[in-house]
Amino acid sequence: MSLLPVEDALERLLRDAIAIGGTEELPLRAAAGRILAETVVAHRTQPDFDASAMDGYAVRAEDVRVGTPLRLIGASAAGNAFERQLGPGEAVRIFTGAPVPPGANAVLIQENTARPDEASVIPTQPITQGSHIRPAGNDFREGGTLVEAGTRLGAGTLALAASGGHPSLTVLRRPRVAVLATGDELVPPGEPVGPAQIVASNTYGIMALAEANGAEVIDLGIAPDRMDALTARIDEAVRQDADILVTIGGASVGDHDLVARALEASGVSLDFWKVAMRPGKPLMAGRRGPMWVLGLPGNPASSMVTATLFLRPLLRRLAGLDDAPGFRKGILATDLPANDHRAEFMRARIESGDGERPTIRPLPRQDSSLLSVYAGATALLLRPANAQAARAGDECSYLPLD
Repeated sequence: MSLLPVEDALERLLRDAIAIGGTEELPLRAAAGRILAETVVAHRTQPDFDASAMDGYAVRAEDVRVGTPLRLIGASAAGNAFERQLGPGEAVRIFTGAPVPPGANAVLIQENTARPDEASVIPTQPITQGSHIRPAGNDFREGGTLVEAGTRLGAGTLALAASGGHPSLTVLRRPRVAVLATGDELVPPGEPVGPAQIVASNTYGIMALAEANGAEVIDLGIAPDRMDALTARIDEAVRQDADILVTIGGASVGDHDLVARALEASGVSLDFWKVAMRPGKPLMAGRRGPMWVLGLPGNPASSMVTATLFLRPLLRRLAGLDDAPGFRKGILATDLPANDHRAEFMRARIESGDGERPTIRPLPRQDSSLLSVYAGATALLLRPANAQAARAGDECSYLPLD
């Protein structure tokens, strides 16, 4: 297969990607970050009584005259209402959030009063009807829409649903992403590292990216460089109903790079393999029935860059989330040479700059094996295929990293 332009590869990957079917009901505590499947309607009115907005005294506005005492007949607090009818010349001590007693039509705030004794209160400022009262239904009313379907649930929407009387919510099922690291050289973190071995680090970055973008992760562990081991793990992803299988490593063309062969032997139809990009050229993508397959390169920067550019938007489509933020315009901090036929995604840092266009500084080392460089980056600086040499101060395109 010839090298496919990045834009074409992404279009082919996403052309059939829509939110996956299926819902589940979750308690509010478990629903943060999930996508609401059904519009939430209020089961109750909030507040369901006229409530005081301030500490003070519930009164009849027509009785309030500066300097004329009102007779105190009781108190109303949140959870302990004063239920007797308020009569002419009477007042009730009231606290924020407490029900306004029957007959009262205003709250005289305590800063505008004097207390000559325990049985009376003297207004020091005039008042108008309705002052400092939150009317019943001021927030929402029973039967009204609280949160629309398709909303990603956060602190405010969850609190609103709780206030509307919902202990649980129906949300979209999360895409299930099976992550498989491959290679004889890999060992899990914390295990002894033998000669010619390395720690399997990419898995954790990919899983974190997947979870941050709405996925449920299935960790398939590490498969050695054997066809039987690889095909068994691919079949396991199918058995576990993965919506996406992500393989890491083994996507190149060396004698030990078996992933493409294992995928095809397992019934995966590859749509493309090898993309005109740096880092990440060996990226592959295909389908096995309803399951998407992404084969990421093994070098850490290559793996994370391709996951950011391809896995993230695919996941967000399947999860029902808004598309990931796209490339933005910035100002180049340093000169750069002309580029070749592959689009380059340089690890870079966002610096202060000209208004909405920050200065983007590429990091000095761009080797795809350097995880420390990727971890220190805050953006990917795009150098388009066949781009001419650029000078500091020129406009550039960059993608912020989460």
